[in-house]
Amino acid sequence: MSKKWYNLFVSVDESSQRPEESEATSPTPSAAQTVADIARGVSPIGPPPAFTAPISNPTSFAEIYAAAEIHPPTHGFTIEKVGEMLHSEHIRNLPRDVKKSSILVALEAAGAPIQDVIQDAMKRDQALDTFESVQERALNQLEAQKTKENQDIQAELDRLVGEHKSRMQANSDAIAKEKERFFAWRLKKQEEEQKIADAVSYFVTENPVTAGGHAAPPASAPKPE
Repeated sequence: MSKKWYNLFVSVDESSQRPEESEATSPTPSAAQTVADIARGVSPIGPPPAFTAPISNPTSFAEIYAAAEIHPPTHGFTIEKVGEMLHSEHIRNLPRDVKKSSILVALEAAGAPIQDVIQDAMKRDQALDTFESVQERALNQLEAQKTKENQDIQAELDRLVGEHKSRMQANSDAIAKEKERFFAWRLKKQEEEQKIADAVSYFVTENPVTAGGHAAPPASAPKPE
């Protein structure tokens, strides 16, 4: 293009300033034709794109478009380019209809059909939707895999907890059994000590035998009566 795209603008109010010309000629399609009307003539873009290269950075839309083999039209006007034009300092503050008409005029003057731009937008949208589906499917697969792993881990934890609880219960049972045996023995021991103390009591003033408690070493040898 020999001229900047913004030098290709024409006044969209020109027809309203010349009512006699408007009355003399019948309306014909112009560069200001609505995009909705033009979009009706855009043919379907076919099946979803096949990504021919791995995408290392999912946040890079340029990488996604490249992997989907979306190439700019030969005239160079993509939907991204049109988006930049719409936000250009030259027209970004103009009314919406004026901005639309200005872009259509520039595209027409550059030999860039608006249908190509719309189709480029549709291809990019389809690539994004397809890549979203790919990521969602991968996410669902990951979720299913990790959920299964968590279930297996929980089952292993439950098994280990059950085994350790059984061991702890066995330990508690062993302690209880040993305590029962020991206290039964202690009772018999106290009975035995009582018999010994009773027999010794006939021969000493201080009975050295403890009945019902732990025996302590005598302070001195027992004195016979």
